[in-house]
Amino acid sequence: MPYVNIKITREGATKEQKEKLIKGATQLLQDVLGKPPISTVVVIDEVDVDSWGMGGETIIDYRQKYLTK
Repeated sequence: MPYVNIKITREGATKEQKEKLIKGATQLLQDVLGKPPISTVVVIDEVDVDSWGMGGETIIDYRQKYLTK
């Protein structure tokens, strides 16, 4: 039974976007590994941005430093 855990920052992903993630991950496992969708579990964890870090910095600081230039 495949188990997929998707972690995203809690920034307003819609119900529809989450449904697409679940369907897409399920389809990928079916296409690549031949796993039946009925046996695939997908969990989406939403993490507060102040609890997410990259490169030793919170994601908020990281984005300000590297993505707003």
